Amino acid sequence: MPGIDECLLEAMALPGARGAALVDWSSGLALGTAGESPVGDHETTAAETAELARAAAEYESFAPAADAAPGEAAPGGATGQPVEDLIVTTRTGYHVLRFVETSFDSSVFLHLWLDRTDGNLALARLRLRSLAEGLVLR
Repeated sequence: MPGIDECLLEAMALPGARGAALVDWSSGLALGTAGESPVGDHETTAAETAELARAAAEYESFAPAADAAPGEAAPGGATGQPVEDLIVTTRTGYHVLRFVETSFDSSVFLHLWLDRTDGNLALARLRLRSLAEGLVLR
């Protein structure tokens, strides 16, 4: 089971990966980073992506009250965050935010920035899911 650094290095091995980070969306702080930042500063990127993640996780439009709360069984037996991931497409790239489920009250997500020309969005989503499931937060 990989830790933060190993997880981010594996994310950076994806085709077209430009940068990766593990971010706490409640504080907006980067817990770890690798590669480049879209704005040249990983902390700024972490704070900005945290706002997006927080909105998706807390707003009823994305996480309806009918869905289960984090940790409770949802319809169909699923548990955890009501939102699995977010994808933002820009003219030059993709930003994939994958929420990480933990045994404690998790407010952590993986952020992967992909080059639009070389990146493979489908592969990135699958790989981030796998990385998030295996991540050991130390």
